[in-house]
Amino acid sequence: MTRLALEGVLLFVPTPHHDERGFFTRTFDAAVAAGHGLDPAAFIQDSQSRSRKGTVRGMHGRSGRGEAKLVRCARGAVLDVLVDARPGSPTFGRHLTVLLDDETFAHLYVPPGLLHGYQALTEADVCYRIDREHDPSEDLAVRYDDPDLALPWPLPVGAISGRDLSAGSWAELRDRLGA
Repeated sequence: MTRLALEGVLLFVPTPHHDERGFFTRTFDAAVAAGHGLDPAAFIQDSQSRSRKGTVRGMHGRSGRGEAKLVRCARGAVLDVLVDARPGSPTFGRHLTVLLDDETFAHLYVPPGLLHGYQALTEADVCYRIDREHDPSEDLAVRYDDPDLALPWPLPVGAISGRDLSAGSWAELRDRLGA
């Protein structure tokens, strides 16, 4: 487990076992999560997305209590991007990028209050373990190409949803959060 540059963000890297058949890896271990201060029972929903190379999904977050999630790439590779949207945080407004892929099987713990998104570097399946039911009234979103954030997407942006294209600016979200 590695602590990353944004407060509360953790990276869990399991040990896959490879042999002539392929590989086996544990994708979640409640004891390991608990040993690092996470409540394994708090994660109530698992989701998966598949994206074509170049696709950007994000930047999304939740208002209210926020939303914690464990994110991993089950197939392919993505550049995962986080932005600290927690007013009062010493890293407020800063971003962090992490490569998630099907070689290391790293799991990224995203604490509540961060915006999350990723770009598929290959065709990729991303799995999310989330601690709250989805409530659309709490959705937050900032455009992936907001100039104030200047997020480092490594590939030309391919597919992107209409929702993400119509997301507001970082300045608008800062104002909404009172930061």
